This record gives sequence, C-alpha cells and structure tokens, in this order.
Amino acid sequence: MNRALALSVFAALLTFSQNAFGAPLDKEPLKPDEKPVVIPFELLKSRHMAIQVKINDKGPYRLIFDTGAPTNLVNNKVAKEAGLLAKDDKPAPLFGAAPAPKTIKKLEIGALKLEGMPTMVMDHPTVSAIAEVVGPIEGIIGFPFFARYKMTIDYEKKEMTLTPNGYVPGDAMAGMMEKLMGASGKKAEPTVLAPAALWGFDVLSRKADDENPGVTVDNVLAKSPAALGGLKKGDRLLTVDGRWTDTVSDTFLAASLVKPGKAVTLVVKRDGKEVKLTVTPGKGL
Repeated sequence: MNRALALSVFAALLTFSQNAFGAPLDKEPLKPDEKPVVIPFELLKSRHMAIQVKINDKGPYRLIFDTGAPTNLVNNKVAKEAGLLAKDDKPAPLFGAAPAPKTIKKLEIGALKLEGMPTMVMDHPTVSAIAEVVGPIEGIIGFPFFARYKMTIDYEKKEMTLTPNGYVPGDAMAGMMEKLMGASGKKAEPTVLAPAALWGFDVLSRKADDENPGVTVDNVLAKSPAALGGLKKGDRLLTVDGRWTDTVSDTFLAASLVKPGKAVTLVVKRDGKEVKLTVTPGKGL
C-alpha cells in the first residue's frame, strides 16, 4: 500500500455533485506571517502522515494529512460523535450520489483552532482499507486546511511547521466539477472585478489541457505599476506575494489581498527561467 492508494480516495469524489461541498470557510482568516505552529505527525507504515485532530471538542481523532486531497473528509462515526449529523440524517452513501457536506464549527490541530471548516461525511472504502493495515483512520485533512499555510515538513523529527499565509481557499471540488463538466457546455459570461489596488495587467484563462502552474499574462498597460515592475506580456505568472495564481480567480484573490502602495514580489516564468519582480500596486478608486 502506498501514497497512490490515498490519492485514489478522491478519484471517485470527482463524480459527485457540484453542490456537495458548499460550506463557508472562515470569516476571519489568520493574518499572514503570524507565529509558526509546530504540529507532530505520525509516519504510518503506508508512508502517509497521520495527525491528531479534535472536532467540536471531541476526539482526538487520527486523520491522514494529505496534500493531494481537494477536501476534508470524516467518517459517519466521527460525524455522529462530533455533532455534525442531525438526528434524522442518514449515513452518507458510497458511490453514485453526493456525500453529506457539513461544516465543522471548531477544528483543533495542535495549537491551531479554526472555525467554519467544511468537510464531507462518508465511510469511504479506501480509507477503511488503509485503516485495516495501519490501525484506526477516521478521515482525511486536505486542501481547505493546508492551503492556508506555508508548510515545512521535517521527516526526521516527524514535525510539520505551519505559518499562516493569509490565503482563503475557495471551493476546490466545485472548481474541479465546473472544469470537468464545462459549465454544462455554456460559455460563461465575463465577470469584471476591481480590487482596491491597481496593477495594470490581465491574464488569460487556462486551457483545459494546460496542466502547468500559473497563468499567462495577456496584457500589461503602459506605465502601470506592473509595467514599472518589469512584468511583460507572455510571462507565466506563478505567484503574487507568495500566493498561487493557477487560475484567473486565484490571481484576482492574490492581487486583492495586497494593500495599495505595498511592494510585493511576483514570480514569473520567462524564457524557461523563474524571475522575481518587485511591483508596487497603485491605489484604486
């Protein structure tokens, strides 16, 4: 049994409804670069990392920490004990229908405490199979949690260090479903958004077969903050101030979190090499 087995847990989730994971995230995300938190982990025989998690003051429960998982997941046993299920809720089905989307009111991992964390509830057969080999495993901690942090992992000490990056992850599952389903074959209407800080560039939506990180810069306005910082049309924008820019929405979110007048680093790929640029966005209207 290896890491591929854990990743297969979520291969089937792509068949679920686009509305299966619509719970809101934190209203007040942690501020970037707050004090790092060190969390111990257990390295399982399967070479997965397992961490101890408390849910709504219940537990701790042993969950796999999986950076390849697009969502959190807990089994029906944990959901019932932690009060995620109402009295009339039925156990979540396996395949062929959407698992139950729920919201964890209070999630504790080490010294970290988060509110409003979304999760799916179901007894997934692959998680059960892993548990048969390594002992009790009650679910998986994935993207909605780990995307909020800059992470370093020390396998010798069996510790991970998490530093808040200020990023608020969106609905990864809904995003994947929208991409797979092609928005029911209809061409989406353009949406115009205006962040507080003005940058002076725009990017292209990624094509369906584009699996490389980042987005392509389509236009840079003359004498704009982006142009003055050295950004060029055709650059592949990888990050803005340390935040991923793998989609147009990611790029907008990363740009919107930067205050006007603050100099930040943009990482772009140009002529096959990564280049760091310093851009100071202007003040909007």
